[in-house]
Amino acid sequence: MNMLKTTMLLAALTALFMALGFTIGGTGGAMIALVIAAGMNLFTYWNADSIVLKMHGAREVDTRSCPEFVGLVQDLARRANLPMPRVYIIDSEHPNAFATGRDPAHAAVAATTGLLGMLDRDEIEGVMAHELAHVRNRDTLIMTMTATIAGAISMLANFGMFFGGGRDRDGGQVLATILAVFVAPFAAMIVQMAISRSREYGADLGGAQISGKPRALASALAKLARGAAHIPNPVVERNPAAAALYIVPGLRRSGDSLFSTHPATENRIAHLEAIANEMGVLTPAPNFAAIPPARAGASSVPRTRRRTSALDPNGR
Repeated sequence: MNMLKTTMLLAALTALFMALGFTIGGTGGAMIALVIAAGMNLFTYWNADSIVLKMHGAREVDTRSCPEFVGLVQDLARRANLPMPRVYIIDSEHPNAFATGRDPAHAAVAATTGLLGMLDRDEIEGVMAHELAHVRNRDTLIMTMTATIAGAISMLANFGMFFGGGRDRDGGQVLATILAVFVAPFAAMIVQMAISRSREYGADLGGAQISGKPRALASALAKLARGAAHIPNPVVERNPAAAALYIVPGLRRSGDSLFSTHPATENRIAHLEAIANEMGVLTPAPNFAAIPPARAGASSVPRTRRRTSALDPNGR
């Protein structure tokens, strides 16, 4: 069912891309759009990991440069019965993490220095287990491909605004072009958000099962949501489609609305609380409302907790 849904959503985006091409350039435009969409899918399939990692300026680490963090990921990958992914760190105060790659054998996971300095070990373990669940569920490729096509649809719509409408003498065609400019990016966004929201719950469940610490993941989500909403993320500001890749979106808007890239953090915490009860976990649930918001440009973790650790590459 998951694969069928993925195929249908990608087909819908491709069809939307072709329809926009037809609106701008007729049958020839539709065929060109199909070729472009196929080329983007093929290119993204083979280069999904490098695209995302270069976008974030991520640097690869190993057991020599960051032994505790890499060792933590190794242990989780072993528990998840996955090949060891490449591990990256992003030098950014914005607290977040993501996974990428076309399949488990070519996967990579990344966390920001802001995340590593904000969370304790159990919470980091829960976050990285969540990302490995995305790898195991084969979510990483579809999220990158969808974000790429959605961005291309918006770009093509803008192209149609400047080059398509000016040569149209038929009023109906002009109206169709105008509608395409506004409706196509909107529809692409809806499809992208639908994919992201549905998969986050599955990755939360998988992360709880891999780590065995659903409440640590819930606590991490609460802290990350507070911090990410107040600490700027330059990558998302340049490319909003990237928000769907993260464990928390890093955008100011929140909630389970049609326009949110992720389920509301409160709903995810409630979901993890139910999982914890089913697993018989006895640790207390996190109080989302009690966690103070972070100041812009700074970590929300109290300075008394900022200690030197191999999990924090900045030595904070």
